[in-house]
Amino acid sequence: MPIKTTVITGATSGIGKATAMARAAQDHAVYLLVRNIIKGEAVKEEIATQTGNKHIYVIKCDLADLQSVGEAAAELSQKLMAINILINNAGAGFSERQVNKDGFEMTFATNHLGHFLLTTSLMPLLERGQARIINVSSEGHKLGKPNFDDLQSAQNYSSVKAYGMAKLFNVYFAQALAQKFGDKGILAFSLHPGVVSSSFADKLKGFEKILMKLARPFMITSEQGAETSIYLATAPRLDEFNGRYFKKKKVAKTAAIVQDIAVQEKLWQISDKLISKSMV
Repeated sequence: MPIKTTVITGATSGIGKATAMARAAQDHAVYLLVRNIIKGEAVKEEIATQTGNKHIYVIKCDLADLQSVGEAAAELSQKLMAINILINNAGAGFSERQVNKDGFEMTFATNHLGHFLLTTSLMPLLERGQARIINVSSEGHKLGKPNFDDLQSAQNYSSVKAYGMAKLFNVYFAQALAQKFGDKGILAFSLHPGVVSSSFADKLKGFEKILMKLARPFMITSEQGAETSIYLATAPRLDEFNGRYFKKKKVAKTAAIVQDIAVQEKLWQISDKLISKSMV
């Protein structure tokens, strides 16, 4: 029987690394999509040593760089016949507004647009693998409001608002994937991992960084934070929950605005248009 395959972003630390370790222990071939190849290779060796699984691979993928994302998707398409699990795990917050080389605000690019491009580019492999697509979102999505007039947060930038909007888009994206591709065997979910003690807040500054330090003693471990991602990757009979949002391995309530299908579709169309213009 062919070995099954998991692809995961943001796997060099935190819940991404813990999730990748668990998938390797379950005998999946694991493809680590990482921004830093040196760190990726070190994590690959650590996972292989701890699990005995030699089918661990590292692929360069900077989610804030659409060209890098496109190249990673092309490399996976050349190497694989199918993907069984795609975990869109990577995420970042930025205290000050930054833009990538494509002109997109970094929170939007890293948390949403890069994963949108990666997932849609890999759809033939995902359909072939009857895949589960897992978007790591956050309860922070409840702070988000879709502002299609200022997706790049150019006006009155707030790291909290930008992050909340991006995490809301993760939830919308999972729902849209379920609706558009569910009849082709795709299951898609979003989740809140919990407040995890990890390197996520390294880019924060000032008061936000102080708050994160004060909260750290009350945070859960990366392994605990990975539990819902692992559950969604492995649990049987989740078809009836396609598109839903999970917390602590159970279906959870989303912000009311998530139920607005028109907004969900508008996000898809705008994301597709932004990518098409940038990839020309």
